[in-house]
Amino acid sequence: MFRNHKKLWIIVLIVVVLGVGAAMSQKDKEKDVKPITNADSQSQTGNNTAPGENTPQATSDSGSKGKVKESITEQVLFEEDGVKVTAKEYVNDELIWGDGIKLLIENNSTKDVRVGCDALIVNNYMISDLFSSTVAVGKKANETLHLSSSDLEAAGIDVVGQIEIYFYISDASSYMIEKRLDPVTIKTSEYANMDTTPNDAGKELLNRDGIRVVGKYVDENSFWGAGILLYIENKSGKKITITCDDVSINGFMVTALFSSTVYDQKMAIDDITLLSSDLEKNGITSVDEVELKFRVRDKDTFGVLFETDPIKFSTK
Repeated sequence: MFRNHKKLWIIVLIVVVLGVGAAMSQKDKEKDVKPITNADSQSQTGNNTAPGENTPQATSDSGSKGKVKESITEQVLFEEDGVKVTAKEYVNDELIWGDGIKLLIENNSTKDVRVGCDALIVNNYMISDLFSSTVAVGKKANETLHLSSSDLEAAGIDVVGQIEIYFYISDASSYMIEKRLDPVTIKTSEYANMDTTPNDAGKELLNRDGIRVVGKYVDENSFWGAGILLYIENKSGKKITITCDDVSINGFMVTALFSSTVYDQKMAIDDITLLSSDLEKNGITSVDEVELKFRVRDKDTFGVLFETDPIKFSTK
């Protein structure tokens, strides 16, 4: 999914879910997915690393998440320029938003501020964040930083053990970011029990310069049309943003929405979104053959690290 637009898309999705009163369960979703079973062996590897099929990893019982009650010790996450943020407690399964961290934000600065975060990382997986809080001068706010339940499920995270947060402070009126804080790490009561096994079952599409991309499956009934689910791993020593170009489905060029930022030594589960209107225009009723190019950039400099030659894979 186009990570930079994910906040807006998730909000729209939540509204739709509330309107119909139900969401598709994971078992129902699995009926509409097709595993990626074949990948072109050319133009996808570097450093003499050969691609191959990964062995599926054992996963925990999906029902075990409800049996675990994580907790945290109250702690000050940062105090900067008169703004103080304290983590008060861990909350479990808050409505449809999922688990979260309750925060107390105190603004003793000289102006109204907005506190948000650039990145939220759970058990070393990049997770979408929806957190933003505006606090007037001399006031306080109780907020919850939610951990996307759908992102946790996609990553196979049943037990939350570690949460890394990259906070920033911006002017509430101009929205200009004035300061980015050093990352803070929260360890829950289940830190020793968290599973950090890579959820990388599927076909390896790219393995180059410390960056791996694995095609997991194609969901032909996603919210926007169809989605190609990917596992991304970054051991490059840099924060990277990966996108795709020249995407064709069954030989037809289509518009694909995909931009995923992955910090160094972290992982992500993200998807390439194919719009239903594009598929219908080209008479595509089944996503069978996919061809694309990946482009990897340094997130900080936006310089291109490398681009791949065309990569082909299929679901047949």
